This record gives sequence, C-alpha cells and structure tokens, in this order.
Amino acid sequence: MRFAGKVWRLLVGVKDGLVLLFMLLFFGFLYMFLSASPTVGSAHGALLISLDGPVVEQPADISFSDLLTSSGLVREYRLRDLVHALKTAATDDRVEAVVLDLDIFAGGGQTALASVGEAMETVKRAGKPVLAHATAYDDDSYQLAAHATEVWLDPMGGVMIAGPGGTNPYFKGLLDRIGVTANVYKAGTYKAAVEPYTRSDMSPEAREASQALAASLWESWQQDVRQARPKAQLAAYVASPAERVAEAGGDMARAALAAGLVDRLGDRTAFGSRVAEIAGTGDEDVPGSYRSIDYEAWVLDHPSSDDGGQIGILTVAGEIVDGEAGAGTAGAETIVRNLEEGLKHRNIKALVLRVDSPGGSVLASERIRRAVMAAKARKLPVLVSMGNLAASGGYWVATPADHIFAEPSTITGSIGVFGILPSFQGTLAKLGVGADGVKTTPLSGEPDILQGPSPAASRMLQMGVDNMYRRFLALVSEARRLPVERVDRIAQGRVWDGGTARQLGLIDSFGSLDDAIAEAARRAKLDPAKAKAVYLEREPGFIENFLFDFGNARAQHPARDAFSRLGDRPDAMLIRALGDADRILSGPAVQARCLDCPGGDSARRPSAGFSPITFLLGVFGP
Repeated sequence: MRFAGKVWRLLVGVKDGLVLLFMLLFFGFLYMFLSASPTVGSAHGALLISLDGPVVEQPADISFSDLLTSSGLVREYRLRDLVHALKTAATDDRVEAVVLDLDIFAGGGQTALASVGEAMETVKRAGKPVLAHATAYDDDSYQLAAHATEVWLDPMGGVMIAGPGGTNPYFKGLLDRIGVTANVYKAGTYKAAVEPYTRSDMSPEAREASQALAASLWESWQQDVRQARPKAQLAAYVASPAERVAEAGGDMARAALAAGLVDRLGDRTAFGSRVAEIAGTGDEDVPGSYRSIDYEAWVLDHPSSDDGGQIGILTVAGEIVDGEAGAGTAGAETIVRNLEEGLKHRNIKALVLRVDSPGGSVLASERIRRAVMAAKARKLPVLVSMGNLAASGGYWVATPADHIFAEPSTITGSIGVFGILPSFQGTLAKLGVGADGVKTTPLSGEPDILQGPSPAASRMLQMGVDNMYRRFLALVSEARRLPVERVDRIAQGRVWDGGTARQLGLIDSFGSLDDAIAEAARRAKLDPAKAKAVYLEREPGFIENFLFDFGNARAQHPARDAFSRLGDRPDAMLIRALGDADRILSGPAVQARCLDCPGGDSARRPSAGFSPITFLLGVFGP
C-alpha cells in the first residue's frame, strides 16, 4: 500500500506539472497571437500615453518568481522610448494630438521628466496640441502637465505641490535600547548615510548639504514649470496653498484653476469630448470616446535603437552589483559583456555611457570603468550622459569620459568613504550571554561582532577606508585634471546638483542624451544630423515580453485623489529608509553607493534579506 501511495503521488505530481506546462504554453501562444507585431498602420487620431507607472532609465526585468511571490508589481516606462515616441509623433501626419493620462502616474526623476517635457515642447512646436488630464497632480505629474497645451483637472481633484524635502528615521535610540553598537569608520565630513545609526537627528553638516541640494532641485523644478507655463501663479500658490483653497470656498480644483495652474475642469468624459473635437470621435455609442493610437504599438513601430547605428549607448542604470543582473540593475559582468559584444559585432565609432545610478559595489564599478577604458584605448571617443543620478559608484564609472554631460537637476558627486560594522556586546549583556575565546594573531576572530572589534582591527579598518578614499580622489583628480587637494575639498562625501557640479569641474557642460550623441558623432567625424544610436544591451525576448505584459495585469497603481497622492510620499520615504538599512547590512563588503541621494533606487526592489553581521566598507556617499 505504501508503494502504491508513492506511485499515486508521483503520477499526481506529473499530472500537475503537465497541466502547469500546458497552461504556460496556452497563455504563451495566446499572447503571441494577440500581440504578434502590433502596428499602427493607417490609424489616425491622438497618440494616447497612459502613464500608469514610473518613468525610469531602464525597466526592471520581471521573472517567474516575481509573478508568483509579488503582489505589488509596478509597470515601468522606459525614458528613451517615451521621448522618442513624442518626437516621432511631432512629424507624423497620423498623429493629430498627444494625450497624456496622468491619473495614476507614479512619477520619475526630475531630470528624466524634464527630458519628457522638452519632447512635449517639440510636439507643440510642430503645431500639434498636447492635452493632459488627471484627478490630482503632484510634483512629478504637474512637471509634465505644465508642458501641455491644455491642462485638465477633475472637479473633485486638486494640485498638491510639496517640493523636495522630508524627514528620515534615525535609529540610534533603538540601537541603544537593544544594545547594538554601530562602529563607524569614515573619511570625509558629509556622511549623512551613517548618521541614522549614530545620532537621533541630523548633524549641522548634513543639514547644510541636504538643504543646499533640496533648494537647488526646487529652483530647477520651478524654473522648468515657469518656462513651460508662465501664466501659472506658481510661487503664490505654493507659498500659501491653504489660503488659496480657502479663497475658492474650500474647492481645491477651483483654487488651481484660479491660480492658472490648470486650464479647464472636467471629468474624463468631458476631457474625451474635447479630444474628439481635435482627433475625431471614436465609438459613437461611448460618451467621450475619441480616435486614439496605441502607445505600445507606436513604440514598436518607432524603435529608439537603430541596429545600424555607429554611436554605441551603454546604459548603467540602477544599483551597481557584481556579476550578472537583469535590466534595471547594473550587473558589472552583464554590462561588460554588452560592451564587448557591441564592439565586436557592430561598427561602433564612438561610445556614450548613459549613467543613472546611485552606485553600489566598488569592485563592480571598477570592473565597468576598466572595460570603458579598454574601449577608449581603441581610440573611441567616450562621452558620458548623466540622468537623474550619477553619484558614488555612478560617478566612478563616469571618470573615463572625454566629456561629461549632465542637467542642472542631475545629482552627482558623493565622493567619500565610510564603513559600518555592527557589534552586539550590549545585546549579549542584556541577555546575560557571555563571549570569550583565544587568539593566535592580533586579527584572530576579527572583526569581533560579539565583543566589538579590537583596537588593532579598528585601526586597520579605518586605514582601509582612508586608502579607498585616497584612491577615489586620485581617480577623479586624474580624470578631471584637478589637483588632488582641490578634489578633496569638493569631495568629502558631499552630493551636488548639476549646476554646482559644473562650477566645481565635476562635469563639463549641460546637455541631454541627444547632445551627448551629437558630440560623440562630431568627435568620431560623423554627421551629427545623420548619426544613429544603437543601445548595447539585449532586447527583451518573447518570454520577457510575455512576463512583462502578464505582470502588468497585476500591477499595483497609486491612488488617484490629491490627499492620497500626497500621503504616498512619507510611505515611499519610509520604504526607502528601510531599503537603505537593508543594503547597508546585506550588501557586498566594499561599496560605492550614495544612500542619501533623492531619486535613488533604494525602494525599487528589496534585497533578499537582512544580514546584520555583514561588514560594510567603502560606501561612498553623504
């Protein structure tokens, strides 16, 4: 009977496996049938861009395990696809208008959104209207909406502009309560990333640096919005929003209309009817229906990467990690392989490194840097285009560049070193647990997390941090042709906005990715007007596209109303703070990461888990 039971369970398992395989094949073929080469064809109307997720440099891969274990998948939109779609729409007669549905837009970095806004201006300059609609606007969605020809707001909504800034948790009191000692080794003044473990509030130095950065980003944001929408009474509305709403009888939507932040109030039906006046009516039986062109089909019809391009674009996006990694994470071996295969199989005449990363592993950053240096040794012009964030390891990989482009709102720098080693002698004492042992050398059993690191171990660890800092200074000094002493003065782990970084000599000029491509073409003696870009990365295959589309069906969307959208900000900040703590405790031993940079990737995807005994050495950041 036992044998028969085992056989029966085996047969049931085989049956279940076959059913699962059949279902996967069925849905795979169904997906292939439904999405096989969708094209725009002769369709006319409004290009409908419904942004129901964040705009990122490189969307993260979705795996089978993500589908099985995650209930909060978020769809991500590739920045270059969005910008290219808008620019091609400007010159295509099939597109009569562009519609931005920002109702559940999940945001994006300030620099990235400025690039999208400039592409929207290209559409407007071509004489085509751009219309935006949302139930509520926050900082990110309004930065885009300000570039629209018409900004619509639901009568039940509002505009909630908060600006950069906020609070972060500090864990010193908690660590003291549970008896954990945070042993810190650092080189540099601005080290806000270690302060949550050594203080209960911000140090004056950290406050100075953070306030300066926030003020600069806020000014860049306001300047972008003012230029796009000069009639908006932005300063007065932001300075006293409660008073403006009170003047409108407590109606937030009418307060926004009175301040010139929006053009019209109307629900989705009224908005659709307005679009139908421009692009034509869609389904006569559906109120507010208008003729539209699918964004996904448009992107497939207008790829942003040209296989015959001679300007290679190598993307370093997300956390820099050792080994292989999927899209959205900068796996050093993956990036190096993409570069080497691109140089081997393509007619590359110049290289542009597109960086949007807070850094990560020092060894991985150095691996990428050396690979770029090898390409440079082949007499290829090498340029860097910085996106939202190119700090710490992100700046490390940028040092081989002949010329660095960034935007005023780009966050960069963070040249500094620190390490954190948690030890638990206080915790053991509270529990009545002792710790003892023997040594054969001064470093036996070190670093000792039970009794705390010995003076000899602490001295060696501090010397290691100091040496790594000197290495970083020398690297930047050589690359930027600056005296080491000057680099030391502007380093100290401090984060800089793009405008200040340009004054300090950390970048060369302001410019977009297109500007970097054009300059790369000139240096390669190619016509910038005819130069095409090819992205040195593997395009998603059938399986990836299937998982991506299937995952979108389970995507988690942000709230629509104004108060909930504003309330999402502290939730995101808390998730990010916990993610930062996770990375400090479970990351590689040597890191080059900026943890205090706005727009980082800390909350994008959690790591596997906490490892409180992991020693962190060399986090480059404030």
